Amino acid sequence: MSDKEKNTQLEPSHDDDAANPHARGLMARLRGYLFAGIVVTAPISITVYLTYVFLTFVDSKVVHLLPKDWYDALYGATTFPGLGLVISIAGFIVIGWFATNFLGRLIIRISEYIVDRMPVIRTLYSAIKQIFETIMASQSSAFREVVMLEYPRKGVWSIGFVTGTSQGEVQRMTKVDTVNVFVPTTPNPTSGYLLFVPRKELKYLDMSVEEGVKLVVSAGIISPQDSATKKKK
Repeated sequence: MSDKEKNTQLEPSHDDDAANPHARGLMARLRGYLFAGIVVTAPISITVYLTYVFLTFVDSKVVHLLPKDWYDALYGATTFPGLGLVISIAGFIVIGWFATNFLGRLIIRISEYIVDRMPVIRTLYSAIKQIFETIMASQSSAFREVVMLEYPRKGVWSIGFVTGTSQGEVQRMTKVDTVNVFVPTTPNPTSGYLLFVPRKELKYLDMSVEEGVKLVVSAGIISPQDSATKKKK
């Protein structure tokens, strides 16, 4: 075999070179479709799964409050996801209606009087009651505003949520207009730090509380669009 024939056999085929870019392009597109499918499907699937787990948990605890004969007579062997949640909501409505009546208010006052005489339980009850009253009050300013503040040191900024205006001894000792700010931790926003910050050191943001929570939970991955950019559009 001549040297020319050997070189011809060793050289790669031009047809293979032409085919490889198409194959690589196809694989890139398939990989892109795969990632897009995951991005679209994962949030929906996780949301549906967590909702199902929550409803199943509530059902397992609440549905058993119904007499078994009643449940079997109405539904037989059929299981209805969310029935426990419906029963819970209906129960809260009935309790709320009862609590607004004279007899209900009287029972609540007697119960609180008894609890107020218990050393440890009264402190726990009082704290939990104040938290719920603050969050549920329609006129409350708790978690209504998102702010930025220099924390934990100057030059480093953190996201915080205004929970109210400082009052009492805290306000008197600071001698300046002070605001209560809750600085959450990432990715669990239910834990964090309560700071008493001078109002002038806060930068109030236009983003909603929901957008602020998403920003914290996602560790900055989900960043809300700037309101100034929205206005320009």
